[in-house]
Amino acid sequence: MNATIKSIQEQLVENKNFPSFKAGDTVTAYYEIREGEKIRTQFFKGVVIQIKGEGLNKTFTIRKMSGTIGVERIFPLNMPTLQKIEINKKGKVRKSRIFYFRKLRGKKAKIKELQL
Repeated sequence: MNATIKSIQEQLVENKNFPSFKAGDTVTAYYEIREGEKIRTQFFKGVVIQIKGEGLNKTFTIRKMSGTIGVERIFPLNMPTLQKIEINKKGKVRKSRIFYFRKLRGKKAKIKELQL
Protein backbone atom coordinates (compact mmCIF):
# COMPACT_ATOMS: atom_id res chain seq x y z
CA MET A 1 0.00 0.00 0.00
CA ASN A 2 2.77 2.42 0.92
CA ALA A 3 4.67 1.80 -2.32
CA THR A 4 1.61 2.52 -4.45
CA ILE A 5 0.99 5.81 -2.66
CA LYS A 6 4.63 6.84 -3.20
CA SER A 7 4.48 6.02 -6.90
CA ILE A 8 1.28 8.02 -7.39
CA GLN A 9 2.69 10.99 -5.48
CA GLU A 10 5.85 10.98 -7.59
CA GLN A 11 3.76 11.13 -10.76
CA LEU A 12 1.37 13.88 -9.64
CA VAL A 13 3.56 16.24 -7.59
CA GLU A 14 6.27 18.19 -9.40
CA ASN A 15 9.72 17.98 -7.84
CA LYS A 16 11.37 21.32 -7.12
CA ASN A 17 15.11 21.45 -6.61
CA PHE A 18 15.68 23.47 -3.46
CA PRO A 19 19.09 23.78 -1.78
CA SER A 20 19.71 21.51 1.18
CA PHE A 21 19.47 23.19 4.58
CA LYS A 22 19.15 22.10 8.18
CA ALA A 23 18.04 23.40 11.56
CA GLY A 24 19.90 26.52 12.63
CA ASP A 25 20.26 27.91 9.11
CA THR A 26 18.85 31.34 8.29
CA VAL A 27 16.78 31.07 5.12
CA THR A 28 14.44 33.20 3.06
CA ALA A 29 11.37 31.47 1.60
CA TYR A 30 9.66 33.19 -1.33
CA TYR A 31 6.03 32.25 -1.90
CA GLU A 32 3.06 33.55 -3.88
CA ILE A 33 0.08 35.27 -2.30
CA ARG A 34 -3.16 35.50 -4.21
CA GLU A 35 -5.35 38.50 -3.38
CA GLY A 36 -8.44 38.39 -5.55
CA GLU A 37 -7.10 38.27 -9.09
CA LYS A 38 -3.69 39.69 -8.23
CA ILE A 39 -0.71 37.49 -7.49
CA ARG A 40 2.31 38.84 -5.64
CA THR A 41 5.45 37.33 -4.17
CA GLN A 42 6.14 37.63 -0.45
CA PHE A 43 9.13 36.42 1.51
CA PHE A 44 9.59 35.07 5.03
CA LYS A 45 13.12 35.28 6.44
CA GLY A 46 14.10 33.55 9.64
CA VAL A 47 15.84 30.64 11.35
CA VAL A 48 14.86 27.05 10.56
CA ILE A 49 13.90 25.45 13.87
CA GLN A 50 12.85 22.05 12.57
CA ILE A 51 12.58 19.87 9.48
CA LYS A 52 9.93 17.17 9.71
CA GLY A 53 8.86 14.29 7.50
CA GLU A 54 10.48 12.70 4.50
CA GLY A 55 10.09 12.67 0.75
CA LEU A 56 7.10 14.62 -0.53
CA ASN A 57 5.63 15.04 2.96
CA LYS A 58 8.61 17.05 4.23
CA THR A 59 7.88 20.31 6.05
CA PHE A 60 10.10 22.91 7.65
CA THR A 61 9.39 25.57 10.27
CA ILE A 62 10.88 29.04 10.11
CA ARG A 63 10.93 31.39 13.09
CA LYS A 64 11.51 35.14 12.91
CA MET A 65 11.20 38.00 15.33
CA SER A 66 8.68 40.70 14.40
CA GLY A 67 9.47 43.42 16.90
CA THR A 68 9.35 41.65 20.26
CA ILE A 69 6.99 38.90 19.11
CA GLY A 70 8.21 35.61 17.64
CA VAL A 71 6.42 34.46 14.50
CA GLU A 72 6.64 30.90 13.16
CA ARG A 73 5.47 29.58 9.84
CA ILE A 74 5.37 25.99 8.61
CA PHE A 75 6.07 25.43 4.92
CA PRO A 76 5.46 22.14 3.11
CA LEU A 77 8.38 21.53 0.78
CA ASN A 78 6.08 20.59 -2.10
CA MET A 79 3.77 23.62 -1.67
CA PRO A 80 2.83 24.79 -5.20
CA THR A 81 3.13 28.48 -4.29
CA LEU A 82 6.63 28.09 -2.83
CA GLN A 83 8.90 29.60 -5.47
CA LYS A 84 12.41 29.50 -4.08
CA ILE A 85 14.46 29.17 -0.92
CA GLU A 86 17.65 31.14 -0.33
CA ILE A 87 20.17 30.20 2.33
CA ASN A 88 21.49 33.37 3.97
CA LYS A 89 23.60 31.85 6.77
CA LYS A 90 24.63 28.37 7.80
CA GLY A 91 24.24 27.89 11.55
CA LYS A 92 26.00 25.53 13.92
CA VAL A 93 23.60 23.80 16.31
CA ARG A 94 23.76 20.45 18.07
CA LYS A 95 20.12 19.39 17.74
CA SER A 96 17.92 18.85 14.71
CA ARG A 97 14.93 20.50 16.37
CA ILE A 98 15.86 23.65 18.24
CA PHE A 99 12.69 24.42 20.16
CA TYR A 100 14.82 25.84 22.98
CA PHE A 101 15.46 28.76 20.62
CA ARG A 102 11.96 30.07 21.38
CA LYS A 103 12.88 30.93 24.98
CA LEU A 104 16.17 32.69 24.22
CA ARG A 105 16.41 36.49 24.09
CA GLY A 106 19.14 38.97 23.21
CA LYS A 107 22.70 37.73 22.75
CA LYS A 108 21.76 34.21 23.82
CA ALA A 109 19.52 33.93 20.77
CA LYS A 110 22.51 34.18 18.43
CA ILE A 111 23.52 31.06 16.54
CA LYS A 112 27.17 30.52 15.65
CA GLU A 113 27.71 30.92 11.94
CA LEU A 114 29.52 28.47 9.68
CA GLN A 115 31.23 29.75 6.55
CA LEU A 116 29.28 29.12 3.32
